[in-house]
Amino acid sequence: MKITDLKPAGVWRFFDEITKVPRPSKKEEKIRAYLRKFAQERNLEFDEDHVGNIVIRKAATKGYEDRKTVVLQSHVDMVCEKNSDVNHDFEKDPIRTIIEDGWVKATGTTLGADDGIGVASALAVLDDDTVEHGPIECLFTVDEETGMTGAFGIQPGFIKGSILLNLDSEDEGQMFIGCAGGMGTTGIISYDTKKADSNSFFAKITVNGLKGGHSGGEIHIGLGNANKLLTRVLYRAMNEMPLNLIAIDGGNLHNAIPREAYAVVAVPANKKEALTAIVNQMQGDMQHELRRVDPDVKVTIESAEKADKVITDECTERIVRMLYAMPHGVLGMSHDMEDLVETSTNLASIKMKKAGEIEVETSQRSSSESLKEDVGNLVKSVFELAGAKVEVRDGYPGWEPNPDSEILQVVNDAYKRLFNKEPQVLAIHAGLECGLFLTKYPNLDMVSFGPTLRYVHSPRECCEIETVDLFWRHLVEILKSIPKR
Repeated sequence: MKITDLKPAGVWRFFDEITKVPRPSKKEEKIRAYLRKFAQERNLEFDEDHVGNIVIRKAATKGYEDRKTVVLQSHVDMVCEKNSDVNHDFEKDPIRTIIEDGWVKATGTTLGADDGIGVASALAVLDDDTVEHGPIECLFTVDEETGMTGAFGIQPGFIKGSILLNLDSEDEGQMFIGCAGGMGTTGIISYDTKKADSNSFFAKITVNGLKGGHSGGEIHIGLGNANKLLTRVLYRAMNEMPLNLIAIDGGNLHNAIPREAYAVVAVPANKKEALTAIVNQMQGDMQHELRRVDPDVKVTIESAEKADKVITDECTERIVRMLYAMPHGVLGMSHDMEDLVETSTNLASIKMKKAGEIEVETSQRSSSESLKEDVGNLVKSVFELAGAKVEVRDGYPGWEPNPDSEILQVVNDAYKRLFNKEPQVLAIHAGLECGLFLTKYPNLDMVSFGPTLRYVHSPRECCEIETVDLFWRHLVEILKSIPKR
């Protein structure tokens, strides 16, 4: 069975088409061309703004001309993560999809259902003349995953609607009315090198086998962070024997919990067995600690090629201690909404991008602006104590819940009519574009919802087939129930 055989046919047909269009963040030219062609072929009005956002408009169906205008909003870019043994060029190659046990998945890469399934659903509404609705604007934003550039750049007047349905949530039956704000803090630490001791054992220590995941939506699960686990091994070894770093690398994206990391080190040749014993013991410890959430974690050691130079003792110590002290995970829970993470931080990536420098990227989230600033300062302080240069990436605001929202009532009533049960009304720790839209359109009435996705931002990303049909039926019922102007 192919995904084009699934129901609802329109949603899956457009999702299949989207998987064939490369769309990395900041490189959305091909998906934007696809959207322009889609609108032109159907004689639909569309517009583009200076940052690349596209809005496609469709007039009301007969009898619905007096309804409020609704904006169906989704982002066109996708997180591009793959397993290290998979050969895939996200700028050229289509995503290869499979169906397995009721889920659509990709083969070794992210699927792009975040937010391709939202884009496909909006296109299905535009394409299907049997769907009853008032005036519709489908807003497709760019670069949500790496900077929310589209939402930041949108200008007043680009959209006309007073109601916005964000199609970028990941749990069917859950209606989101608030989200955390976020920011990024990067440290760049310089290092010196010295001549390697010829009587050394050169080793590569690797942490892999982790699930990875969304640094907002899955931060509370306690998944293993490859960067933190690797640093634990290095710190332990450094305190038991002379150790010099040669190379270190881990993680790729600010909004993903890193799955893989490695370091190349040099220790005295007579410490080879002791280092191996440390790695083996710590693998056992970590497998036990993570047995419920990340049972496939692996910590391995192998011989590495001889190096001419190593990072000096003092610099190695500063780097390892900085990474070991760097916080990661949940730092506080909300006092207003049960089981909602309030504040967190993610040690996202470690890269040797330039000779003599290591760049460490972190991201912070909080539903409190003051606590977001506080955790950013906490991370900044760790960098500063290690002598690193600090760069703070522009943050984005949170979205404060409005339980008295008119569209929330419409959404909830439609769900109850269809499925004879109450939906859950929640806020989410992940970032959504809704908070930024409010800065330009302060009177927008918004709800975010979607089908069930799992393991987004990782190659295990998957979309539950049954929930796409439930989500589609709910969306169609909402559009039919939009209040009059």
